[in-house]
Amino acid sequence: MNKKKLIIIVAIIAIVSVFIILTVRKIGLRASFTNSTSVNSLLNQVRIFEAKGNSLEVKSLYQKLVADFPESPDVTDWQKRVEDINIKLLFSPMITPKSINYKIKPGDTLNKIAREYKTTAELIMKSNNISDSLIIPGRQIKVSSANFNILVDKSQNILLLKSDEEIFKTYIVSTGKNNCTPVGTFKIINKLINPTWFKAGAIVPPESTENVLGTRWMGFDLAGYGIHGTTQPGELGKQVTQGCVRLSNTDVQELYSIVPVGTEVTIIE
Repeated sequence: MNKKKLIIIVAIIAIVSVFIILTVRKIGLRASFTNSTSVNSLLNQVRIFEAKGNSLEVKSLYQKLVADFPESPDVTDWQKRVEDINIKLLFSPMITPKSINYKIKPGDTLNKIAREYKTTAELIMKSNNISDSLIIPGRQIKVSSANFNILVDKSQNILLLKSDEEIFKTYIVSTGKNNCTPVGTFKIINKLINPTWFKAGAIVPPESTENVLGTRWMGFDLAGYGIHGTTQPGELGKQVTQGCVRLSNTDVQELYSIVPVGTEVTIIE
């Protein structure tokens, strides 16, 4: 091959390479612009439905943003908004796809209804603005039919409240020092308000500042272990407990009102 032909071939390769690079960049810019346009379009729809007070539609749009644009720097904020709406709807009288409109029958009690639908009397009261356990036959009330379970991730010190496979709410927790929180699947078998702490050699009453259990206790079917509140909120997010899972008192009270005895708890590394 003579020198002239070699120069022509090199020139053609260079031109083709430049064309390919420019085409790829153009496609990338077009995709980026399309993504940006799609995000803005969805956010505009969010604002419209927020103005109308349509929380279910707003939640659906945020879920679509999370699913369609997982690499967005705003994805964490979108997910938090979904979770905030979940709690707002759960504690409101609004009937949702995971609740029913129940007509109270003679002989019903809140605990009886809660057991039938695998929920809690506290949640029924909260979502219907009922201040005491007295209920009137014939009245229509909202009852949650959601199937909740809990996943604790020790490596991240987070607790995920899940409704079937949907992440319903994320909580920051503390787990066991030296990785001592047991791994496995457990069930909540008892629940206590303002629990007494029975520690080695002492009984610490609920009102004591030394009672590390905080305001709520949800015990596992593994003796000595459970989910509880804390008197040391500054330690949340760390591995500092004797094996239990700690939440802030505000968070544990919220969780306590949602999950019934029998709820499955899975703890992973």
